[in-house]
Amino acid sequence: MPEISVIVPVYRAEAFLKTCTDSILGQTFSDLELLLVEDGSPDGSGALCDAIAAEDSRVRVFHKENGGVSSARNLGMREARGRLLAFADADDWLAPNALEVLHRIAKDGGADTAGCAHYRAEVTGQMAREPGALPLGVYGPEELREGIVNRLLGDRLGRQDEVLNGFVWRFLFSQEIVLREEIIFDGAYLEDELFLMEYFCHAQKLAMTDEPLYYYLQNPVSVTRRYLPDYLDTFARFMETKEALCQRFGLESARPLWRESSNWAGLLIAVGNEYAPGNTASLSEKSRRVRAMTKLPGMKEAIGGLVPQNLGPRKQLVADLIRKRHFFLLTLLYAVKNRRARKERS
Repeated sequence: MPEISVIVPVYRAEAFLKTCTDSILGQTFSDLELLLVEDGSPDGSGALCDAIAAEDSRVRVFHKENGGVSSARNLGMREARGRLLAFADADDWLAPNALEVLHRIAKDGGADTAGCAHYRAEVTGQMAREPGALPLGVYGPEELREGIVNRLLGDRLGRQDEVLNGFVWRFLFSQEIVLREEIIFDGAYLEDELFLMEYFCHAQKLAMTDEPLYYYLQNPVSVTRRYLPDYLDTFARFMETKEALCQRFGLESARPLWRESSNWAGLLIAVGNEYAPGNTASLSEKSRRVRAMTKLPGMKEAIGGLVPQNLGPRKQLVADLIRKRHFFLLTLLYAVKNRRARKERS
């Protein structure tokens, strides 16, 4: 059996996939299997997956009807044979020694889980180093609750470098914990946060390196950058699941304002999504929808119960305009932003 199973969901990834798989199959740590889960992709990704598997016996391919990244990862976890699990997105890639370093620090630290820093990679070739979920060191259950679980629960407002992102691809997970606790991915967006929250309520020890071992491509066609017409429904489901996790693990006392913080964060994403270039609605209709969002029960309570502070300049301006109900100015701000973006692309 392989020591590590690397799971890669594949959808519309024909242009990037070979870079990703080459980085995995070329790892200095070779005791691995690569599971490519082709999620009903309409391009040539499925055939490319089969071609990659034909060249390396460590690769297994699974073809399925399109069901989203969560269903693809869940299928991969069910089929994985490794003692440890790693995830990668099909448009990203790993440093050559990524799995070797993560495996070593987990073993040396007696940890069931390992994590790393990463690079944010632009299509222009520029790289920006981003810190890991926690600094260099080995952490026990209480530190994981405070340093990861509670931050994911309620610390959702702040500058980009302060808010903990739910990136599952920068960890090496214990397959035993995942199977024993029946942890799965759920949802089409923000699914990483929920998975990490539940997993780290069970993990006993995390070994961290501050070495950036993963390259996260800022792909302009990524799902996180497209207009999502059903985002509010997805977010409502996310909050329901988060509420259930909070109750199940008794997390309420750690972050009493977690609902307000989470709803504010979701509202800021929803506003940005509404003004995304892919939304063909008129500016007046977009403004009307944003106004309606602020009247939804969870969002309304968040606006009245928590004042966002110390956000990045753009997010802070958006939050201030929402609180003051200056929806015309908010619409104008995004119209100017999108116009500038179009000029830069041309």
